[in-house]
Amino acid sequence: MTTINTHVTTKDVSGLSLIAAHSHITGLGLEDNLQPKENAQGLVGQIQARKAAGVILKMVQAGKIAGRAVLIAGPPSTGKTAIALGLSQSLGSEVPFTALAASEVYSLEISKTEALTQAFRKSIGVRIKEETEIIEGEVVEIQIDRSITGGHKQGKLTIKTTDMETVYELGNKMIEGLTKEKVLAGDVISIDKASGRITKLGKSFTRARDYDAMGPETKFVQCPEGELQKRKEVVHTVSLHEIDVINSRQQGFLALFSGDTGEINSEVRDQINTKVAEWKEEGKAEIVPGVLFIDEVHMLDIECFSFINRALEDDFSPVVMMATNRGVSRTRGTDYKSPHGIPLDLLDRSVIIHTTTYSGDEIRTILSIRATEEEVELSADALALLTKIGQETSLRYASNLISVAQQIALKKRNNEVSLQDIKRAYMLFLDSDRSVQHLEQNASQYIDNSGNVTIGNRDFKHESETPAPAPVPNPTPAPSAPSASSVPVPEISTNGSNPEASAVEATSEVKPEEKKDEDKMEITTD
Repeated sequence: MTTINTHVTTKDVSGLSLIAAHSHITGLGLEDNLQPKENAQGLVGQIQARKAAGVILKMVQAGKIAGRAVLIAGPPSTGKTAIALGLSQSLGSEVPFTALAASEVYSLEISKTEALTQAFRKSIGVRIKEETEIIEGEVVEIQIDRSITGGHKQGKLTIKTTDMETVYELGNKMIEGLTKEKVLAGDVISIDKASGRITKLGKSFTRARDYDAMGPETKFVQCPEGELQKRKEVVHTVSLHEIDVINSRQQGFLALFSGDTGEINSEVRDQINTKVAEWKEEGKAEIVPGVLFIDEVHMLDIECFSFINRALEDDFSPVVMMATNRGVSRTRGTDYKSPHGIPLDLLDRSVIIHTTTYSGDEIRTILSIRATEEEVELSADALALLTKIGQETSLRYASNLISVAQQIALKKRNNEVSLQDIKRAYMLFLDSDRSVQHLEQNASQYIDNSGNVTIGNRDFKHESETPAPAPVPNPTPAPSAPSASSVPVPEISTNGSNPEASAVEATSEVKPEEKKDEDKMEITTD
């Protein structure tokens, strides 16, 4: 019995031609014995972390592991996300891999637990097996009779194998299918009897000499053997979330493309879990545990961490990979601190992979790979300066200067980025350290935490939280210096008189008792 594998997936093809931050990564760069190479498949260095990720890769590929948590912890710009993406590339398209930023949980129109539940179920694949009858053979002749009025069509299809030959009557639907696939005599085709779908497998080797010129995509296959009608096992790989959406929305499968899945009832999921378990017992389906990657996991709160703890104990649970660059910090939603901002009970359940900072040679190699990916030609001096910048500032900042320096070089009609182009880009765009230094030197020109700012020669101060002391009642109060709580605001007079005189008159009419009451009211309010 022959097996046909199909994989149903939805991908965003809007930006395939763009160069992303990790578009150069194609795998983990491991040998067959899980020994990492120094520079392979876009990854450089991080030998221990990549070796540990290779062990996780083999466990996931075996399909015998689920409900495990893996934490990748390390300083910024040490390749945590790159290792996770390399793992997804090594797993291939048959194993579900879902990437999620922790902050996305709060921005969706659904609850936090529902967003995490959907992410978990997207990471669980189901291989559904079914048998179907197909007609497979080599086309000998196609006869299509069209009426003069252009209405009804009919025809005959002669198809053969090495052992037999049969003629089939064709209707309108089959004629349209053959025309759409551009089936000609000598093509080897497959027809699904249940749906009538026609698939062209290639051209027969017996007709290879009939063509003088062929395109590079021309595929030749052997003429099928045996009977024309065969039973084949078809395998469809879908995720649990896709099954949930199909069974919970009125539009069915189209809801997967609209993106508006909304909240899914727990009763629907329970029924689907029961049905999938029955298929598994009957041998009709196979569970494929995938990987759920949560980046910046410290952004989750204590409720999300509690939900993940419970979800890891479920029967349908993927391998959860988390990444963070935090040290000992406060767990969101609580008042206590914990390592990496993650509760200790979830840390105890996780295996932790640490990444380290890159050396100078590794930074040079990474920048060279990025320049090749972005199709930028760097001179030796420019690459050396970029490496030094990456060591003193950050690898991300040095990588961003590559494309900027290229634009500066193109402006001077140079195809190669020189040392002066890197210096020019470095002076135009500040790194984080120089930006902090600029803020410290010009702190008065920015609005501070209290709302105070200096514009020109004038200071604008926000109302102070500390109330001013109440003045002693006096029929003729002496003028006092303005406090921080009283900011002078210019008033515009509507009757054409002097604004300052009006302000003085309004102040002189206030009685001491009224001033005292105002001060009391200000103290009480604060």
